[in-house]
Amino acid sequence: MPYLVKASNMAIPPMPKSSDSQANSTLNSEVSNGSQSRSEPMTRISTLAAWCWLAANMVSSSFAIGVLGKSTFSLGFLDAILVCLFFNLLGVMTVCFFSCFGPAFGLRQMVLSRFWFGWWAVRAIAVLNVIACVGWSAANAIVGAQLLNAVNGDVPGYAGILIISFCTLFITFAGYKIVHAYEYWSWIPTCIVFFIVLGTFAHSGDFVNIPMGVGLSEIGSCLSFGSTVYGFATGWTSYAADYTVYQPKTQSRRLVFFSAWLGLIVPLIFTQFLGIAVMSATSIGDGVNNKYAEGYAASSNGGLIAAVLEPLGGFGKFCLVILALSIIANNCPNIYSVSLTLQVLGERTQRVPRFIWTFCATCVSLAIAIPGYSHFETILENFMNLIAYWLAIYSGIAISDHFVFRRGFAGYCPDDYNKPHKLPLGIAASVAFCCGVAGVVVGMSQTWWVGPIARHVGDPAFGGGDIGFELGFAFASTSYCILRPIEKRYVGR
Repeated sequence: MPYLVKASNMAIPPMPKSSDSQANSTLNSEVSNGSQSRSEPMTRISTLAAWCWLAANMVSSSFAIGVLGKSTFSLGFLDAILVCLFFNLLGVMTVCFFSCFGPAFGLRQMVLSRFWFGWWAVRAIAVLNVIACVGWSAANAIVGAQLLNAVNGDVPGYAGILIISFCTLFITFAGYKIVHAYEYWSWIPTCIVFFIVLGTFAHSGDFVNIPMGVGLSEIGSCLSFGSTVYGFATGWTSYAADYTVYQPKTQSRRLVFFSAWLGLIVPLIFTQFLGIAVMSATSIGDGVNNKYAEGYAASSNGGLIAAVLEPLGGFGKFCLVILALSIIANNCPNIYSVSLTLQVLGERTQRVPRFIWTFCATCVSLAIAIPGYSHFETILENFMNLIAYWLAIYSGIAISDHFVFRRGFAGYCPDDYNKPHKLPLGIAASVAFCCGVAGVVVGMSQTWWVGPIARHVGDPAFGGGDIGFELGFAFASTSYCILRPIEKRYVGR
């Protein structure tokens, strides 16, 4: 392909190819120990990470996040837009930052995490990442199934989930280069369809400028919606470097950062703003004899978009199918990174070909998505918040170590990635992570738990306001800065 060129200047020497990897070369599902030889694969130097993230976020599940502003948090138009803008800008920063590590060291994100969490503690982080990848894939598959159900009511939810999941599995089976090639092109038809949705909705004149709320309940709703938006935007943090490892070592970090930033922020803002605007139409006539409200009640996000595209007839249904299939671009990085993450757990997991882990992850996501189809809103909100919580803690520890103790990229010795005696013991990071969890517990606001601080941020009668990820980051980073010098003093590393 013309946009692919061979990379050079390896950060890590190439690992000798094992018989297992040779056996799996036909599927491009090589066995790996986490380092990446960049003389073997190929990479897009001119486009960098932008296209991968553009495709992964120009999807209907991102649209669904915007819909939650009114449906779950009862926000007006302007306040939902402002919350969406600010928390997206905040959430993508860590994804862009960790993307810069891929070209510098040629290491996957979970392998990089050994430099912050140590050889043993990183395995717990890897397990959390696997749970996040699988759970996110399940939530996305539900969105795709809703769209297919809106096209044809005879297509049950489980059938749509199976279609999305097996299409994703087929692409990820083929390996890294095919995943990147798919991401490079797949955003184009999806983007066109979203512009069709925008144009059709604007022409309908059904937009309603819902006024902004006031008081403590408004504060709480803004913070809680912000946590959900942040969770979606920052969700790529724990595998950001996975998709930049094939960049040459000499690649400009600034270029990597801003290409990732553009690839993330543009589709997130566009699709979520569109979701906020379209959802406003459900308030016409207080939802009575309202095709948007009826569509949303029947098929959630799929029914809402179907109501917008109804004037287009059969072409509108074709557009819905395109949007349903857009979920594949979002799920490919999730499912593919499961295989990369599991190989951090030990030598035994490294011996298992990646396509087997990919297949297992798909089966688990199916087991979650099919029963959860009828509870999508609750699943999406709660899951995005949990993503925000754990990644805020992870980022707080990693960023603190990078800037306070290593003083930048020069403070790493990449060759130590597989030498446990030269990596941190991980005690400071583990305790700091627990402190971060404590911060989350006192600051979170969920239907099943409202922390004491969260209760006083907003209106207690409405569950307060969610500041779990903010407190998780603050508690984790502060405690790590206190504990890491003690660990280095007594352990020596």
